[in-house]
Amino acid sequence: MQWETVIGLEIHAQLATRSKIFSGSATTFGAEPNTQASLIDLGMPGSLPVLNEEAVRMAVKFGLAIEAEIGHTNVFARKNYFYPDLPKGYQTSQMDKPIVGKGFLDITQEDGTVKRIGITRAHLEEDAGKSLHEDFHGMSGIDLNRAGTPLLEIVSEPDIRSAKEAVAYVKAIHALVRYLGICDGNMAEGSLRCDCNVSVRPKGQEAFGTRAEIKNVNSFRFIERAINHEVQRQIELIEDGGKVVQETRLYDPNKDETRSMRSKEEANDYRYFPCPDLLPVVIEPGFLDEVRAGLPELPGEKRARFEREHGLSAYDANVLSASRELADYFEQVQQVCGDAKLAANWVMGELSSLLNKDNLEIDRSPVSAAQLGGMILRIKDNTISGKIAKMVFEALAAGEGDSADAIIEQKGLKQVTDSGAIEAVLDEVLAANAAQVEQYRASDEAKRAKMFGFFVGQAMKASKGKANPGQVNELLKKKLEG
Repeated sequence: MQWETVIGLEIHAQLATRSKIFSGSATTFGAEPNTQASLIDLGMPGSLPVLNEEAVRMAVKFGLAIEAEIGHTNVFARKNYFYPDLPKGYQTSQMDKPIVGKGFLDITQEDGTVKRIGITRAHLEEDAGKSLHEDFHGMSGIDLNRAGTPLLEIVSEPDIRSAKEAVAYVKAIHALVRYLGICDGNMAEGSLRCDCNVSVRPKGQEAFGTRAEIKNVNSFRFIERAINHEVQRQIELIEDGGKVVQETRLYDPNKDETRSMRSKEEANDYRYFPCPDLLPVVIEPGFLDEVRAGLPELPGEKRARFEREHGLSAYDANVLSASRELADYFEQVQQVCGDAKLAANWVMGELSSLLNKDNLEIDRSPVSAAQLGGMILRIKDNTISGKIAKMVFEALAAGEGDSADAIIEQKGLKQVTDSGAIEAVLDEVLAANAAQVEQYRASDEAKRAKMFGFFVGQAMKASKGKANPGQVNELLKKKLEG
């Protein structure tokens, strides 16, 4: 039987406010346990929440960016459940009237086609604390620093049909929230986490299958692996005569498997009711206009502009607009050197390779945009060749000089462009390889093409890589033909 996968994702983006959603406690990551939890975060009797306006602004920013309906009146509710890291016994969230309604996000698939993923809603809520199981000798510790941190829960429609599509969608959300400046997107620190709702159905069937929810997956790689494992588990279970149970599952990356945590709750199990301590939030047209005016250029807009203004291919524009920081770096390089294609090639090639090797983000690049742009200028004016440029780049990365010009001068890497000097080198090479020259002249075109590369290599070796390759090719051809 042919099966179709149906996936809906719930992404929790931790908003980059300096204080929590209902209290003035700090949200700094990595503080000593329980040093950033106030009486409000702990749910102490008599403490009253006060809504953080900046969290509302950030949620509206996201809603406008996905062209969603903004809830002009949205309401907070209490979602009741007991868990040790939830000291109040309820989570303040939004149920019936979320701040962001229906919207969409376009994703670029592997084959270059664009697919639109519907977004059902995005609502504000507070995060819970964190249970710690290490170093407590059979017990668990509770750190409530995270309790009350503002979250935006982004719920997709069940429009995703594969693990790769799911990863593309999460990457698009990740890029968008970072462009907007509303979330740092640090998945390792839990700033962006994903719950994957996965089901399968026979191809052609309209009704959805029973879904399982995989909780709190925190990397793109794990999202793909968790979904693929769960799809295979469900198919094998059904084909063996079993039934998929609606439940919450956990992904174990060490064993590359999902395992059951608990039966899946329905909304009515949480006994939602309006929070009596928080008034409805009314968003006025003037506030919307103010937020809309402050929106940055978004990833899709930047991608289109890179193609239109810089003449980049769709692929290059897509890669370079994947993050706001990378896009800014590329444009700074382009402004210095005035050549978008060369800038794109170096940023996507040597620079990306360097960053990946050292596991660095673009904002920690050892080679600045000004340095890279300056080096590309020296390629363009024939001061150095592309091969020598790689040596200059390595020296810049190692901190051996403040600029490409300084390194070229210091190491004597300036390219030889004097025709007379190059001809002298070529004469020496041809004299030292007289037999090969005769063989070349006696050969057909196909064999000549292969042998020509040998002579070029010898010439570059003799000039210690400093001879202009274009001039070497041109002058060498004339001498061999002559």
